[in-house]
Amino acid sequence: MEKFKAFCKKAWACIKNGTGKACSAVKDFISEPPFHVVKRAQISTKKAMLIRLIAIVAALLLCSLLSAVLIGANPIKFITTLFDGAFGSTRRIWKLAKDTAVLLCISLAVTPAFRMRFWNIGAEGQTLMGALAAAAVAHYLGGKMPNGVLLLLMFVAAVIVGAVWGGIPAIFKAKWNTNETLFTLMMNYIASGIVAYFLLLWTPSGSSVLGELPHGHMPSIINDYFPLIVAVLILTVLLFVYLRYAKHGYEISVVGESENTAKYVGINVGKVIVRTMLISGAICGIAGFLIVSALDHSVSETTVGGLGFTAIMASWLAKFNPLIMIGSSLFIVFLNQGANQITTTFNIASAFPDMVVGIILFFIIGCEFFINYSLKRTEKTKKEDA
Repeated sequence: MEKFKAFCKKAWACIKNGTGKACSAVKDFISEPPFHVVKRAQISTKKAMLIRLIAIVAALLLCSLLSAVLIGANPIKFITTLFDGAFGSTRRIWKLAKDTAVLLCISLAVTPAFRMRFWNIGAEGQTLMGALAAAAVAHYLGGKMPNGVLLLLMFVAAVIVGAVWGGIPAIFKAKWNTNETLFTLMMNYIASGIVAYFLLLWTPSGSSVLGELPHGHMPSIINDYFPLIVAVLILTVLLFVYLRYAKHGYEISVVGESENTAKYVGINVGKVIVRTMLISGAICGIAGFLIVSALDHSVSETTVGGLGFTAIMASWLAKFNPLIMIGSSLFIVFLNQGANQITTTFNIASAFPDMVVGIILFFIIGCEFFINYSLKRTEKTKKEDA
């Protein structure tokens, strides 16, 4: 209160007398907020994880309170339903693992480009084109050769087409410095149109529904999901080693930090951009192959189902670390699967569970501010009036 009275006196003196000293004092009072943001020099991994855990707990508490107010649900039952949707039965656990593997595979694909600060928003289209290539091989060559050879050809076709689809915007970026965000985003729509064309070509009835392909199925070991999960885990380890220990991984990091520095030390920036996007597109192609051969056994415009965009979140939350990405992908899939169970259990529209997922992700993203920055109280020096 005393500070406010002092401020009012200084403001009145400034208005009444026009004295520079009073005006300066008022200006200092206004321009110096009580708190200011300071970049943290360093924070331990344990403390960073604690901040994230607090954010998740706070988000769950808020969502449980909202469930009581908006839908009249018991807050405890609301939380248990969220976990039951992901871990409530063996079938749900396998589904959680399968969905996590698919999301993780696409997240791995965007990671090399993101570490290079090449904002690849086209994983949706690159994965879709890989799935189309795999389905095309199964459609035209299925039944004409052993299944193992067919699967190999599907894999090769998916990898090549995915790599080409990722390499096109990289070439334009390297040669003419085009905007990679818009370029890769627009190529998603082109990929969707190409898939729609082939579906019309393959379905004379005009239904645009291909149906399940009878050939090109990945063999079932334990169940249909196990081979896919193992393949993605192996790919995760390989990409981690590539980015952490290989020379190419080092070049990606240098280009991401500063293109000028990369040029100074003799790195061909354009070559690194094209090569990295070929790798990203190829991994998207692998994801498309796995979707067709191990899960859907077909292809449609909605085969990827928006995972190309969700993968960006999973990769960012993991700070572009492939091993940590296992956890971030698992967490996102857990939220989505739990939200679906909430919709069923409480017999409500999907809008509220979607809001719950959004709130939790918002808290997690927001807590990154407190990990990277801290609030410090502004120290104000008192000046004596002359």
